Amino acid sequence: MDNVDGKQARRTGQSSGLEGLIIACSMMIASGYYGPQIWTQPMTDLIDLPAIFGDTSVVDVWFPVIFGTFLFIHLPACVLNVVRARRAQKLPVAPVFAEWLPIVIFTASCTAWLYSPYSTLMRNNRLVLFCLTMSFVFGRMTTKIILAHLTRQPFPMWTVMLFPLMGGAILGNLPRIGLPAVTAAVELWYLRAYFVFALVVYFRWALLVINAICNYLEINCLTITPKAAPNPRASTKAPNGDIVSKAQQAANGSLRHKKD
Repeated sequence: MDNVDGKQARRTGQSSGLEGLIIACSMMIASGYYGPQIWTQPMTDLIDLPAIFGDTSVVDVWFPVIFGTFLFIHLPACVLNVVRARRAQKLPVAPVFAEWLPIVIFTASCTAWLYSPYSTLMRNNRLVLFCLTMSFVFGRMTTKIILAHLTRQPFPMWTVMLFPLMGGAILGNLPRIGLPAVTAAVELWYLRAYFVFALVVYFRWALLVINAICNYLEINCLTITPKAAPNPRASTKAPNGDIVSKAQQAANGSLRHKKD
Protein backbone atom coordinates (compact mmCIF):
# COMPACT_ATOMS: atom_id res chain seq x y z
CA MET A 1 0.00 0.00 0.00
CA ASP A 2 2.77 2.41 0.93
CA ASN A 3 4.65 1.69 -2.30
CA VAL A 4 1.58 2.22 -4.46
CA ASP A 5 0.61 5.38 -2.56
CA GLY A 6 4.11 6.83 -2.83
CA LYS A 7 4.44 6.03 -6.52
CA GLN A 8 1.10 7.62 -7.33
CA ALA A 9 1.86 10.67 -5.14
CA ARG A 10 5.17 11.29 -6.87
CA ARG A 11 3.55 10.84 -10.26
CA THR A 12 0.95 13.49 -9.48
CA GLY A 13 3.43 15.79 -7.72
CA GLN A 14 1.73 15.40 -4.35
CA SER A 15 4.34 13.40 -2.44
CA SER A 16 4.53 13.95 1.30
CA GLY A 17 6.42 12.68 4.30
CA LEU A 18 3.36 10.84 5.59
CA GLU A 19 3.31 8.13 2.96
CA GLY A 20 6.09 6.16 4.62
CA LEU A 21 4.12 5.86 7.86
CA ILE A 22 1.08 3.98 6.57
CA ILE A 23 2.14 0.44 7.44
CA ALA A 24 4.02 1.44 10.60
CA CYS A 25 1.09 3.43 11.95
CA SER A 26 -1.35 0.66 11.13
CA MET A 27 0.69 -1.86 13.13
CA MET A 28 1.15 0.60 15.99
CA ILE A 29 -2.60 1.21 16.16
CA ALA A 30 -3.29 -2.52 16.09
CA SER A 31 -0.70 -3.13 18.82
CA GLY A 32 -2.18 -0.36 20.94
CA TYR A 33 -5.74 -1.63 20.53
CA TYR A 34 -5.12 -5.36 20.93
CA GLY A 35 -1.97 -5.16 23.04
CA PRO A 36 1.61 -6.22 22.23
CA GLN A 37 0.60 -9.87 22.44
CA ILE A 38 -0.99 -9.45 19.00
CA TRP A 39 2.40 -10.29 17.52
CA THR A 40 2.64 -13.74 19.15
CA GLN A 41 -0.96 -14.88 19.62
CA PRO A 42 -2.54 -17.11 16.95
CA MET A 43 -4.05 -15.19 14.09
CA THR A 44 -7.24 -17.24 14.46
CA ASP A 45 -7.97 -15.24 17.64
CA LEU A 46 -8.43 -12.20 15.40
CA ILE A 47 -9.47 -13.81 12.12
CA ASP A 48 -11.65 -16.90 12.55
CA LEU A 49 -10.19 -18.93 9.69
CA PRO A 50 -8.42 -21.89 11.34
CA ALA A 51 -8.30 -23.84 8.08
CA ILE A 52 -6.04 -21.16 6.59
CA PHE A 53 -4.03 -19.79 9.51
CA GLY A 54 -3.95 -22.68 11.99
CA ASP A 55 -1.61 -21.80 14.88
CA THR A 56 0.31 -19.19 12.85
CA SER A 57 1.00 -15.87 14.58
CA VAL A 58 1.70 -12.45 13.09
CA VAL A 59 5.39 -12.72 13.92
CA ASP A 60 5.54 -16.00 11.97
CA VAL A 61 4.32 -14.43 8.74
CA TRP A 62 5.72 -10.91 9.14
CA PHE A 63 9.15 -11.55 7.64
CA PRO A 64 7.97 -13.86 4.82
CA VAL A 65 5.29 -11.37 3.78
CA ILE A 66 7.59 -8.33 3.88
CA PHE A 67 10.46 -10.12 2.16
CA GLY A 68 8.17 -11.77 -0.39
CA THR A 69 6.48 -8.54 -1.42
CA PHE A 70 9.87 -6.86 -1.71
CA LEU A 71 11.42 -9.67 -3.73
CA PHE A 72 8.56 -10.38 -6.11
CA ILE A 73 6.75 -7.02 -6.38
CA HIS A 74 8.81 -4.04 -5.28
CA LEU A 75 12.24 -5.11 -6.55
CA PRO A 76 11.16 -6.10 -10.09
CA ALA A 77 9.28 -2.80 -10.49
CA CYS A 78 12.34 -0.82 -9.34
CA VAL A 79 14.65 -2.69 -11.70
CA LEU A 80 12.26 -2.17 -14.60
CA ASN A 81 12.03 1.57 -13.94
CA VAL A 82 15.82 1.90 -13.70
CA VAL A 83 16.36 -0.03 -16.93
CA ARG A 84 13.83 2.14 -18.75
CA ALA A 85 15.38 5.35 -17.43
CA ARG A 86 18.93 4.31 -18.35
CA ARG A 87 17.91 3.24 -21.83
CA ALA A 88 15.98 6.46 -22.37
CA GLN A 89 19.17 8.38 -21.55
CA LYS A 90 21.24 6.00 -23.71
CA LEU A 91 23.36 4.97 -20.74
CA PRO A 92 24.67 1.48 -19.92
CA VAL A 93 22.50 -0.53 -17.55
CA ALA A 94 24.97 -3.04 -16.09
CA PRO A 95 27.08 -0.57 -14.01
CA VAL A 96 24.00 0.42 -12.03
CA PHE A 97 23.73 -3.02 -10.45
CA ALA A 98 27.16 -2.61 -8.86
CA GLU A 99 25.50 -0.01 -6.63
CA TRP A 100 23.58 -2.85 -4.98
CA LEU A 101 26.77 -3.95 -3.20
CA PRO A 102 26.17 -2.07 0.12
CA ILE A 103 22.58 -3.22 0.59
CA VAL A 104 23.39 -6.79 -0.47
CA ILE A 105 26.22 -7.00 2.07
CA PHE A 106 24.02 -5.38 4.73
CA THR A 107 21.11 -7.78 4.16
CA ALA A 108 23.26 -10.89 3.82
CA SER A 109 25.27 -10.09 6.94
CA CYS A 110 22.18 -9.36 9.05
CA THR A 111 20.54 -12.60 7.93
CA ALA A 112 23.67 -14.69 8.43
CA TRP A 113 24.21 -13.29 11.92
CA LEU A 114 20.66 -13.33 13.29
CA TYR A 115 19.53 -16.65 11.83
CA SER A 116 22.72 -18.57 12.54
CA PRO A 117 22.03 -21.59 14.79
CA TYR A 118 25.24 -20.72 16.65
CA SER A 119 24.26 -17.13 17.42
CA THR A 120 22.68 -16.29 20.79
CA LEU A 121 21.16 -12.93 19.83
CA MET A 122 17.71 -14.25 19.03
CA ARG A 123 17.65 -16.83 21.82
CA ASN A 124 18.65 -14.25 24.45
CA ASN A 125 16.32 -11.57 23.13
CA ARG A 126 19.00 -9.09 21.97
CA LEU A 127 16.95 -8.04 18.97
CA VAL A 128 16.23 -4.52 20.26
CA LEU A 129 19.92 -3.71 20.67
CA PHE A 130 20.64 -5.23 17.27
CA CYS A 131 17.91 -3.13 15.61
CA LEU A 132 19.12 0.06 17.28
CA THR A 133 22.62 -0.62 16.00
CA MET A 134 21.39 -1.38 12.49
CA SER A 135 19.34 1.82 12.46
CA PHE A 136 22.57 3.84 12.58
CA VAL A 137 24.28 1.60 10.02
CA PHE A 138 21.38 1.74 7.58
CA GLY A 139 20.86 5.45 8.25
CA ARG A 140 24.48 6.17 7.38
CA MET A 141 24.14 4.22 4.12
CA THR A 142 20.94 5.92 3.00
CA THR A 143 21.92 9.46 3.95
CA LYS A 144 25.25 9.08 2.15
CA ILE A 145 23.35 8.04 -0.98
CA ILE A 146 20.93 10.97 -0.68
CA LEU A 147 23.74 13.45 -0.10
CA ALA A 148 25.72 12.10 -3.06
CA HIS A 149 22.65 12.43 -5.26
CA LEU A 150 21.95 16.01 -4.16
CA THR A 151 25.55 17.12 -4.60
CA ARG A 152 26.06 15.14 -7.84
CA GLN A 153 28.88 13.10 -6.35
CA PRO A 154 29.82 9.49 -7.23
CA PHE A 155 27.67 6.79 -5.68
CA PRO A 156 28.99 5.83 -2.21
CA MET A 157 29.87 2.17 -2.62
CA TRP A 158 30.97 1.58 0.96
CA THR A 159 30.73 2.70 4.57
CA VAL A 160 33.06 1.76 7.39
CA MET A 161 30.06 0.64 9.45
CA LEU A 162 29.72 -2.50 7.33
CA PHE A 163 33.02 -3.96 8.55
CA PRO A 164 31.76 -4.77 12.10
CA LEU A 165 28.53 -6.12 10.63
CA MET A 166 30.46 -8.56 8.46
CA GLY A 167 32.55 -9.38 11.52
CA GLY A 168 29.41 -10.17 13.48
CA ALA A 169 28.17 -12.45 10.73
CA ILE A 170 31.49 -14.32 10.86
CA LEU A 171 31.48 -14.35 14.66
CA GLY A 172 28.05 -15.97 14.71
CA ASN A 173 29.08 -18.67 12.26
CA LEU A 174 32.55 -19.67 13.47
CA PRO A 175 31.64 -23.39 13.80
CA ARG A 176 30.90 -23.45 10.07
CA ILE A 177 34.59 -22.84 9.40
CA GLY A 178 35.83 -25.26 12.03
CA LEU A 179 36.31 -22.85 14.94
CA PRO A 180 34.62 -23.03 18.35
CA ALA A 181 31.54 -20.89 18.91
CA VAL A 182 31.90 -17.80 21.07
CA THR A 183 30.01 -17.49 24.33
CA ALA A 184 26.83 -15.47 24.67
CA ALA A 185 28.70 -12.88 26.76
CA VAL A 186 31.36 -12.36 24.09
CA GLU A 187 28.75 -11.95 21.36
CA LEU A 188 26.76 -9.51 23.50
CA TRP A 189 29.80 -7.35 24.28
CA TYR A 190 30.73 -7.35 20.60
CA LEU A 191 27.23 -6.09 19.74
CA ARG A 192 27.41 -3.44 22.47
CA ALA A 193 30.76 -2.22 21.17
CA TYR A 194 29.35 -2.17 17.65
CA PHE A 195 26.42 -0.05 18.88
CA VAL A 196 28.73 2.52 20.49
CA PHE A 197 30.94 2.61 17.39
CA ALA A 198 27.93 3.08 15.06
CA LEU A 199 26.47 5.78 17.31
CA VAL A 200 29.70 7.81 17.42
CA VAL A 201 30.46 7.45 13.72
CA TYR A 202 26.92 8.34 12.65
CA PHE A 203 26.52 11.46 14.77
CA ARG A 204 30.04 12.69 14.03
CA TRP A 205 29.32 12.40 10.32
CA ALA A 206 25.88 14.00 10.73
CA LEU A 207 27.38 16.99 12.57
CA LEU A 208 30.05 17.43 9.89
CA VAL A 209 27.45 17.42 7.13
CA ILE A 210 25.06 19.75 8.97
CA ASN A 211 27.81 22.23 9.81
CA ALA A 212 29.12 22.19 6.23
CA ILE A 213 25.67 22.89 4.80
CA CYS A 214 24.92 25.59 7.36
CA ASN A 215 28.26 27.31 6.78
CA TYR A 216 27.77 27.24 3.03
CA LEU A 217 24.24 28.67 3.27
CA GLU A 218 25.20 30.98 6.16
CA ILE A 219 22.38 29.73 8.34
CA ASN A 220 22.06 28.19 11.80
CA CYS A 221 20.64 24.70 12.22
CA LEU A 222 17.32 24.61 14.11
CA THR A 223 17.62 28.34 14.74
CA ILE A 224 15.60 31.19 13.28
CA THR A 225 17.40 34.51 13.55
CA PRO A 226 14.93 37.21 14.55
CA LYS A 227 14.70 40.11 12.16
CA ALA A 228 13.04 43.46 12.69
CA ALA A 229 9.95 44.08 10.62
CA PRO A 230 10.65 46.34 7.65
CA ASN A 231 9.66 49.95 8.27
CA PRO A 232 8.95 51.90 5.07
CA ARG A 233 9.46 55.14 6.98
CA ALA A 234 12.88 54.13 8.21
CA SER A 235 15.41 56.69 7.10
CA THR A 236 19.01 56.49 6.03
CA LYS A 237 21.50 59.21 5.30
CA ALA A 238 21.88 60.04 1.65
CA PRO A 239 25.30 60.81 0.13
CA ASN A 240 24.56 64.56 0.22
CA GLY A 241 23.92 64.47 3.95
CA ASP A 242 20.14 64.89 3.70
CA ILE A 243 17.86 62.48 5.52
CA VAL A 244 15.49 60.80 3.11
CA SER A 245 13.21 57.85 3.46
CA LYS A 246 13.76 54.52 1.75
CA ALA A 247 10.68 55.15 -0.34
CA GLN A 248 12.17 58.40 -1.58
CA GLN A 249 15.44 56.69 -2.36
CA ALA A 250 13.63 54.10 -4.43
CA ALA A 251 11.74 56.82 -6.28
CA ASN A 252 14.94 58.77 -6.90
CA GLY A 253 16.57 55.63 -8.21
CA SER A 254 13.70 55.02 -10.62
CA LEU A 255 13.89 58.59 -11.91
CA ARG A 256 17.61 58.33 -12.49
CA HIS A 257 17.12 55.16 -14.47
CA LYS A 258 14.54 56.85 -16.64
CA LYS A 259 16.86 59.81 -17.29
CA ASP A 260 19.66 57.44 -18.25
